[in-house]
Amino acid sequence: MTEDGRDTFEAFRHAESLVAQRRPLDALAALAPVLDAEPDAPSVQLLAGRAYLGSAQLRRAEQAFLRVLDLDPTDHYARFALGRTLQRQSRLTEAQTQLRMAVAMNPVPEYQEALGEVNARIAVERDRP
Repeated sequence: MTEDGRDTFEAFRHAESLVAQRRPLDALAALAPVLDAEPDAPSVQLLAGRAYLGSAQLRRAEQAFLRVLDLDPTDHYARFALGRTLQRQSRLTEAQTQLRMAVAMNPVPEYQEALGEVNARIAVERDRP
């Protein structure tokens, strides 16, 4: 691995740590050189999306998750995260679609609960007079 490769890897790991510590703005700052070096790496875009989502930059999060799905349509976590991002924007039907796909790909409880929340909100809004 080259010196630049090591630096990029260390910056990525540092940004991951900052996201885990719920410091998304710091994570985005740490991730900036990684995004410049590896803009088409799904893992980099996914981490950026998580940081954007954590800092309520919902349009940027949506773009990052969509980029991941362009690169790897089978990424169930990106579909889940995109669904959550759309849910936070009150785009419930779009969120429902993404969450349904995430559940179909990997029916873990977290995905199922998120889909249940969106389904319930859609039902409540549909039943309002």
